[in-house]
Amino acid sequence: MANENDISSFSYREKMAVEEHEKLSPRLVYEIIRRNGLEELVRPKASLIFSGIAAGILITFSFVFKAVFTAYLPDASWAPIISNLGYSVGFIIVILGHMQLFTENTITTVVPLFNPLTLKKVLSVIELWTIVLCSNLVGTTLAALFLQNGNVFDPIFVTELNNIAQHVVSTGAWENVWRGIPSGVLIASLVWMLPTSKNYAFLLVMFITYLIALGDFTHVVVGSAEVAYWVMQGNADLYDYFIRFLFPTGLGNIIGGTFIFTMLIYVQVLEEIKRK
Repeated sequence: MANENDISSFSYREKMAVEEHEKLSPRLVYEIIRRNGLEELVRPKASLIFSGIAAGILITFSFVFKAVFTAYLPDASWAPIISNLGYSVGFIIVILGHMQLFTENTITTVVPLFNPLTLKKVLSVIELWTIVLCSNLVGTTLAALFLQNGNVFDPIFVTELNNIAQHVVSTGAWENVWRGIPSGVLIASLVWMLPTSKNYAFLLVMFITYLIALGDFTHVVVGSAEVAYWVMQGNADLYDYFIRFLFPTGLGNIIGGTFIFTMLIYVQVLEEIKRK
């Protein structure tokens, strides 16, 4: 009986076409992310810090361009469908630029934890998370400080920056936990899909992060820029920054990215990993 997978009779170009369009199995995607995670865990701390700071600064463009898009649109019920596209700008720069973003690490560096799970691995992940998150927050704080300069933007943009920041600060701690969960799931799903989306990675990043904005979900890094901006304006305090926003939103993102999406993915490929 002929092997159904035999393509030996195909020409070289036909074989390349088949391989190019061949769907990666979940186990192979898992392995790609696992290896990427291992590389992240052994990167020099200085590299993580500077990459994390750069990510924090550049992802603030999500805050900025959402305000810019909103300023150009009328005050209509349909306007957020367009204005929320601006939220994708910072994510596109950071993710396609391969910079260290905390919420990506809720799946990338967690996958290598398993098979086998050791205390050393757990401590390494905690250390990396701490370094990357703190670096991201340094970056967003620097960006928020820059935005205090009245010469940077037209007053109509400043008005929208203020409106966005005020909205983010107005949500309570528990609400931020719950809204952070879908955001964590979406970012983790984005990381999971990227290895199979080389030709349309730009559109994938834009679409997934657009959904985060459209759903009014909370993202710990972008939101930290928004809340820091509002604190520097004198309209919020450190309690609002840390207790009402940062800790609850970070928890929600971790629950969504690690304890929901990553755990489900691991269970999906567990039997295939055992058979390797």
